Amino acid sequence: MVNLPVGIAVFLSVSLPALAGTWSGVLVDSKCYAAEERNVNARDTLTDVDRDRNLEIRYCRPNAHTKSFAVVQQNGLSFLLDSAGNTKATGIVQTADKKSHLVVDLTGEMTKELLEVDAIVLVR
Repeated sequence: MVNLPVGIAVFLSVSLPALAGTWSGVLVDSKCYAAEERNVNARDTLTDVDRDRNLEIRYCRPNAHTKSFAVVQQNGLSFLLDSAGNTKATGIVQTADKKSHLVVDLTGEMTKELLEVDAIVLVR
């Protein structure tokens, strides 16, 4: 058995808390967007120069059949919504204009790449 100083033992036994805050980005179909992100040419350098993120976002615009959502931020990073966020996003998709990007503001707690959504608002 290894004896660790008390401070280190306590640090190792405590999980990191979720990050509460607000985020903005474009709402997309998470399965479609993940597939687009994996769909790369072997010659791509995996930089934004080689990708048309706007095309990917337009292609993966959610529709009435979308069950799982993600939000793509302006810097290209994306995150998934929890089940409550998916339910709230479904309502936004049903009431939104069918041709525009669905830019949203969200509040909640981020845990790794999953946002536990408290509120989601469509930005007009």
